[in-house]
Formats: sequence, C-alpha cells, structure tokens
Amino acid sequence: MTIRLMFLLIVCISISKGKAQTIEDALRYSSESLNGTARFNALSGAFGALGADVSSIAINPAASAIFVKSTGSATLSILNHKNNANYFGSTTETTHTHSKFNQAGFIFSSDYRNKKSVINKFSGGFNYVATNNFDNDIFVAGTGTNSIANYFLAQAEGISLDLLQLQNNETISSLYAYLGTNYGVSAQNAFLGYQSFIIDPENIDNPENTEYYSNIAPGSFNQKYYYSSSGYNGKYTFNFAAEIKNIISVGINLNSNNFNFRQSTFLNETNNNPGSTVSYVGFQNDLYAYGGGFSAQIGAIAKMTNSLKIAATFDTPTWYNIYEETSQYLETTREVEGLIYNEFINPRIVNIFSKYRLTTPWKLAFSGAYIFGKKGLISVDYSYKDYKATRFNSSSTYFNNENNIIKNEFKGASTIKIGGEYRLNRLSLRGGYQYQESPYKELSSRGNLNGFSGGIGFYLGSYSLDFSYSRIQQNGNLSLYHIGLTDKATIDHIQNNFTFTVNYVIY
Repeated sequence: MTIRLMFLLIVCISISKGKAQTIEDALRYSSESLNGTARFNALSGAFGALGADVSSIAINPAASAIFVKSTGSATLSILNHKNNANYFGSTTETTHTHSKFNQAGFIFSSDYRNKKSVINKFSGGFNYVATNNFDNDIFVAGTGTNSIANYFLAQAEGISLDLLQLQNNETISSLYAYLGTNYGVSAQNAFLGYQSFIIDPENIDNPENTEYYSNIAPGSFNQKYYYSSSGYNGKYTFNFAAEIKNIISVGINLNSNNFNFRQSTFLNETNNNPGSTVSYVGFQNDLYAYGGGFSAQIGAIAKMTNSLKIAATFDTPTWYNIYEETSQYLETTREVEGLIYNEFINPRIVNIFSKYRLTTPWKLAFSGAYIFGKKGLISVDYSYKDYKATRFNSSSTYFNNENNIIKNEFKGASTIKIGGEYRLNRLSLRGGYQYQESPYKELSSRGNLNGFSGGIGFYLGSYSLDFSYSRIQQNGNLSLYHIGLTDKATIDHIQNNFTFTVNYVIY
C-alpha cells in the first residue's frame, strides 16, 4: 500500500497547507464604505465634530456626549452597483441591485444636575453598521493573446509528474485532497491542468519530470470572465463618553468586527488556433471567507465657541482571525485524431485553510464644524489611513512575500468629507461630497474615489424620517488571475445608495 493510499484512509477532505490569500484580500477587509443613517450618508459622513446622530459615534466616540436626549435609529439601504468593463477594446456592462438593513443603534444620554461637577454628562450606546458591502457582479469579455494555459503552466513549474498521475485505486477527488494537504494549491492547479489535458509533460516516461508544455497553441483567445461576490463587513460598537465642563467631550468605542464573504469566478475560453488540441476551457473557482476581530477608537470634541467645534479621533488597527475555504471545477473540449473528447474534472473537495491573522491599518482623523444657530451647519472631516501598515501575521514565507508586496504597492491615503445642512422649520435639506485617495501607489490598480450625496429630513415630534441618495465612482483594473493569465480589464465602478432611516427620541 502506498503512502498516498494510507493517507486517504485517514483524511476525507483536504486540509490545505497552501495559501490563497493576496493583498486584495487584505485591502478588502481593511476598507470601509459610506454606510450609516440617511442623515449621515446625506452629509457624506462628515460627522467627526457634530454628533447628534447615532452613526456619528462610528466616526468619533465622543459624539454621543453631544446628544441632548436618548435616541435610537434603524436604517434600510437599497444599493445599486454598475460596472463598465473594457477588455482588449471590448466593453460590457453589469448592474446589480439589492436591499439590506445596514444600521441599527441607540444612544443613552444622562445629564448631571450639579453644575459644579467637573463631568456634567455621561453617555453610552450601541451601534451596528455594515462598514462594507461585498455584493457585486462583473462580466468581462474580449479577445486576447494570452491563454489560461499559461496559468496552469506557471502552477506546474517544479511539480513532479508522479504527483499528478493517478495511482491504482486513486480517484480525482482523493489525489486532489492529498496534493492540497501536502503540497498546496499550486500542485492542485497543476493536477487540474494535467488531468484535463491542457498541459502535458516534456518527458512522459520520467516520473520526476518537472517541465510541461501547453496543448493550446499560441494565437487569439475569446474569453469571458464572470465575477460574483456577496457578503458584508459588520461592526458592533459599544460606546462610552462624557462631557467635561460643557466644553470638551471625550469617548471610547470598543468594536467587535466580523465579516462574511463569498466569491465565485468563471472563465470561458475558446480558440481555433492551428495546432491546438484543446479548443475550450471552463474554469471555476469559489471562495468562502469569514472571520472576526477587535478594534477600538478614542476621540474628543472641543467646543471652541457656541458655534465652532473641532475634533480628533484615533482608530486602532483591527486584529482579525480569518478562515477561508475554496473549491474548483474545470472542464475542457479537445480533439484528437478527429475524435472530440469532453473532460469534466470536478474534485468535489473543499480546501479548508489554516486560520491566519490580519492587522488592518490605523487611522487618524481631524474634524471641524460650524453651526449657524438653528438654521444649519457645515462640517469638514479629514482622515489619514496608512495602508502600508497592513500586515498578514504569520511566520510563513508566503505571508512574508505578501507583506513585502504590501509595502511596495500600498501607501498612506487621505480622505476628505464635506457636509452641510439647512433647516426650514421641520424640514432639513442636506448635501455632501467625499474624496478618497487610492491606497495603491499606482493609480491604474485602483483610482481615487469621488462621491456626492444629498438628502432630506422630516421632524415629527419624537420621530424623524430621513432619506438620502449617495453616489460614488472609482476606476481600477481587475486581473483575471495572479499568475500566468494576468491580463487586466479596466473597470469603471459606480455605486448608488438610497437610504431610509427612522429615528426615535426615547425621552
């Protein structure tokens, strides 16, 4: 009995030693989008020095001390994503709309009656917000000169032929699981490419052969690439704040962060190049990731005059524990001596990766707001986030390489948000603008983000109803794969967010 067969008697699924994580994963879990109450969104999130909105504590924990009365709110958002893709001159458009409850929280405010007390107000609260929404769909189509075969060739480099061939009583599933556990993802991909006849060994008679060639001849390739993702990144905030001498408010947030992310990609490639035995490839990859972490925020708001406020906030990194699972499927069509063969390689194995840790960047923010009595206000927020500080925490050489890539490709990024509000009795008119620098040194990877927003609010005694619309736009490149087939599609992403919030003053 071979060692591989003995292994199969013990393990029924693949517990992979290989890694699937990339810097795109690090950026995904480090980023935040404009999400909160409708009033918060209408002002583009420029609430660092304002308070008086439940979502304001997500920006500055001292904001809860500004509340005069205890308040609760809940928010529903309708999100529309539109992606325009350009791939070798061919353009496609994809839209996706969904609705979600993305915010719920409350603030309790308590005044001290003793005016001589140093601390004249305590406040606290809880807020949930979906800091990032991962629902998205992208469709890319075009004709290029780079084949998916190059992906499998790159993955097979250095892998011995003996590992890719089925032994007696072995199945596709069992060998795929064995390779994942003992040799990693690259060996699994090489196995798929070999078993589907996309690649073949240079020396078929040598079990130790490590060099391969492609059965797909050079030329042009019609490619269609489908990307679909879903999930969210949620933050549960426990807030504590106090107001000192009616001048300075200080606060702290303790945050429990968790996320759930699903991604599926499918490549459809066809060719009729002379010399190709393989004319069609269909390659699917599925990823499921989930995890949780902890972060904290400290902040202060100073009342310079009755109208002018300034503020500062520091966000610690989020320390995540992350788990990932992947699965794959490959199919090909080939012609040999006039006969057509369809190959379906479906291991039906889920790769379960070892837990890894991710530390997201810290953030520093400064804010200012001017309040025009009961007529309105204007607010400005500036923040700096050091994306170079993002780290995978592991002794693995793979993670060391990814951390070096982060240092070389990421940079610190600034964000500016401006918001204003004008009040007409029980009616409020609102607007805002935000500009966010790209975290990449090369803007072609992901461009700067621009967005604007507007909204309206109705005050109905103990209740208020708020509506908002916000729009963001950002350009960037989508690499089909990280190795081999690294051709990129240019993506113009537009997100429209329609938000409705109900606020209730508790007392």
